[in-house]
Amino acid sequence: MVERALSFGTVAEAYERFRPGYPVEVLELVTAYAGGPIGTALEIGAGTGKATRLFAQGGIAVTATEPDAAMLAELRKHLPANVSTVQAAFEDLPLDSSYDLVYSAAALHWTNPDGRWARMAELVRPGGVFASFGVPIQLADLALREAVRAARTPYLDDDGVPSPDGTPADRPMQWPGTELEQSEWFTDVRQAVIERRLMMSADDYVGQLSTVSAYVMLPPADRAEVFRRTLQVLTETVEIDAQITAHLARRIP
Repeated sequence: MVERALSFGTVAEAYERFRPGYPVEVLELVTAYAGGPIGTALEIGAGTGKATRLFAQGGIAVTATEPDAAMLAELRKHLPANVSTVQAAFEDLPLDSSYDLVYSAAALHWTNPDGRWARMAELVRPGGVFASFGVPIQLADLALREAVRAARTPYLDDDGVPSPDGTPADRPMQWPGTELEQSEWFTDVRQAVIERRLMMSADDYVGQLSTVSAYVMLPPADRAEVFRRTLQVLTETVEIDAQITAHLARRIP
C-alpha cells in the first residue's frame, strides 16, 4: 500500500490535467455541518490541490500536506494566497497545532490504520470537524463499464482500492464512517452523497485512468496495452458517474 500511495508523483501533471475537481457542494456540505465559521483547516494528502483550492476559495486558511514532492510541486503552481504547504505524510505531522477542520480528499485510505483516529483527534480541535470525501470515477453505462473491465482483465483484474476495513459495498454506512462510529474521539458521524455526472472524451477518460495507482504500478508495456484495448471499446465521448461520497464527524469536546 505504501508503494501505491507514493506512486502518484510520476503522473503529477496528468493528475492535475485529467482528474476532475470538487464542486462547491462539497464545501457547502462541510460548512453546513460545521454550523459555524471555519477559520483554519488541515488537508491530508492534498495531491495537486484539487480540494485545496475549493476550501481556500471559501476563505479558509488551509495548511495542505502531501508526502510526494512532485505532487506538492504541482499544487504550488496553483497556490491560493491563503494556503501554506508542508511536505509530510499524515503519520509524520507534528501534533502541536489543532484546526477547526481536518479533511482528506481521496487520500485517507493511504494512511496507516494503526493509531489513525487518536492522531486525527490530536489535530482536530475539540468541537471541530473531520471530513473525508472521494470520487470513485466510473463509466455510467454499465455495458460499457463491463467492456472496459473485460479489456483490462488480462493485465489487471481490479483497478480499485478495497475498503480498508472490509466493509461490503452494499452496507448503508461505508468506510471511514464505520471506523468513526467506533471511535472514542468522534461523534455525530454522517454519510452524504453528492450526485454528479460528467461528460468527457474517451482520451480524457484514459488520461484519468493513467493517474490511478493500479495502472501506474503496471509495467509500462502492459499499461500501454491496457489503454489501447480500453480505447478500442470506448465511444468517442463517455458519461462518467462522478458521485461523491462524504463522511463527516465532530471531535468530542
